[in-house]
Amino acid sequence: MVSEALRFEGIVDVTNDFSIFVSMRRMYSEIQYAIVDIETTGGHAAGNGITEIAILVHNGSEVVEQFESLINPQYPIPLSIQALTGITDQMVADSPTFTDLAPQIYKLLCDRVFVAHNVNFDYSFVRHHLEAAGYRYTAPKLCTMRMSRQIRPGLRSYSLGRLCDALGIPIVDRHRAGGDARATAVLFTQLLTWDTAGVATEMLKTTSKHQQLPPNLPREDVDALPNGPGVYYFRDRMGKVVYVGKARDIRNRVLQHFTGHNPHPQRQHFLRDIYSVSYEKTGTELMALLLEAAEIHRLWPAYNRALKRFEPKYALYVYEDQNGYLRLAVGKHSRQQQHVQLFNKQLDAVNLLRKLLTTFELHPERCGFGTSYRPSSVMVPSIGADCTDADAGPAAYNQRVQRALDHLQQYLPGFAILDRGRNDDEQSCIWVEEGQLYGMGYISRHGDMNTPDAVKESLTRYSSNHYMMQLIYDYAAKYPQKVWTPGKSGSTFFLALP
Repeated sequence: MVSEALRFEGIVDVTNDFSIFVSMRRMYSEIQYAIVDIETTGGHAAGNGITEIAILVHNGSEVVEQFESLINPQYPIPLSIQALTGITDQMVADSPTFTDLAPQIYKLLCDRVFVAHNVNFDYSFVRHHLEAAGYRYTAPKLCTMRMSRQIRPGLRSYSLGRLCDALGIPIVDRHRAGGDARATAVLFTQLLTWDTAGVATEMLKTTSKHQQLPPNLPREDVDALPNGPGVYYFRDRMGKVVYVGKARDIRNRVLQHFTGHNPHPQRQHFLRDIYSVSYEKTGTELMALLLEAAEIHRLWPAYNRALKRFEPKYALYVYEDQNGYLRLAVGKHSRQQQHVQLFNKQLDAVNLLRKLLTTFELHPERCGFGTSYRPSSVMVPSIGADCTDADAGPAAYNQRVQRALDHLQQYLPGFAILDRGRNDDEQSCIWVEEGQLYGMGYISRHGDMNTPDAVKESLTRYSSNHYMMQLIYDYAAKYPQKVWTPGKSGSTFFLALP
């Protein structure tokens, strides 16, 4: 019989949903669950130990077996953790290690659904330490935090303490494994009772996104993700972007972030900080790559590291020496120095300087080729009388250097890449001017922007860097049929690409 409390809460409609309620309870009774809570020395499994564990075996209706023990983590317990849990180094000094308890823990968990509040945290620790003890362990998981979000939506907080307060569930010995596990067991029993829509059943399916989603990420956000190229944004509790990524398929790429059980701190903190995900479709992977780089530079998200570290390694510099002569030199790239041009490889920079030296009759001793190159090792043309130290002086020589610099500037490319848009009625456009990204965006195939100036002004301006320009140049070289170049013989701005 459905209780008066459930009837009052409006959770179960006796006339319409009782048969569903009974069938759900019968199905749940055929599954056993291991409700787990642990206390640890830190936030990630790979570098921290477990100080206490509680496992409650639940048959779908009630707890039928209990296990609880302090554990010697073989790591010092930080003072902040001691203050939170009350577990000190002295308390665990004579306790068994996890390896000592591993056979018993494995037996309790084996062939049962692993249940915890913020399940990925507890699961990652237990799995990591079981494997370190020689036990290969995987299990289906249920997260009572995610279940609560689905079954009792609209609450102010889903942390265990505040959730239990809101639902009237007492917690004794908060932040101790036994106390938190017993509160989770009561919560879990109620959630199964209220779950007339089969939320737990859906979460337990091997194909369910709930088996891999972070605890704070709503499933609705993931369901809304499209297939196709674009950029996605993970945000924290305050709505701040903590990670920007690009994808050829947004939906699949986002889900890939949550597969596997990496126990290291970066992943564990990353998953806990994800509260929402949004996206921006781009039409092509190149547009996604460029937008990702631009957004990382603009937002500087906490968990983006790869593109933050990217820097060109070498540069061509120009400077004036003590005698008033302009000198060109290849050296390591520094943000503090104004450069003429950037390079990934030192050899590319040296080859360009060698070409300038030959073409504009620059003096090899006034050109620097980096620490691994010396002027005497560079093949240069014979130097005439006007290109020696006895020349007409700095003014005449500096004119040759300036002509070389003007030559580089004059031949910086300008072009546009026209490609697929986000739908059939538009196409993407990447505009390069004087060797740098001017802007990018989308233009209608049916509009009146049929001149280069009109298209250019419709684009969103973006600052570029060496990485972005390398992407653009490589793409233009690979797909010349998508490149429009102004001034080229027979060239028109063609907006009807296939």
